[in-house]
Amino acid sequence: MIDASDIERKTARLLRMAREQYGVKADTLDKAMHKIGRRVPKRVHDQARVISEAQRLGGHPKLMLQVDADKVEAAFDGIQKAFKAEDRADRRMGTILSTLGSLSFNLIAVAVLLILFLKWQGFL
Repeated sequence: MIDASDIERKTARLLRMAREQYGVKADTLDKAMHKIGRRVPKRVHDQARVISEAQRLGGHPKLMLQVDADKVEAAFDGIQKAFKAEDRADRRMGTILSTLGSLSFNLIAVAVLLILFLKWQGFL
């Protein structure tokens, strides 16, 4: 059986990992997952909902009996694996390459339009 203090401790660990991996500063796991957004798969958001529900029920001893401990543990493990699998350097490199690709395409498009304009005006 899992108790409320165990859930709180593990949630704090997940929030610390979210802060380290994604730079998200949030009070609750729900807010952190909202700020992380699409950077993690949908299944990780679903697992975070399981933990949030268990955390909500954790304040009441009789309602805590409704929580499936195995499901909550699997959710914690799944979120931890997803956070650890995140490669910050790769994400940063992807952002840089995407920006450079957009910039180079725009420069090529402007050059082509300039050449077409000059040709239309009879300068070329």
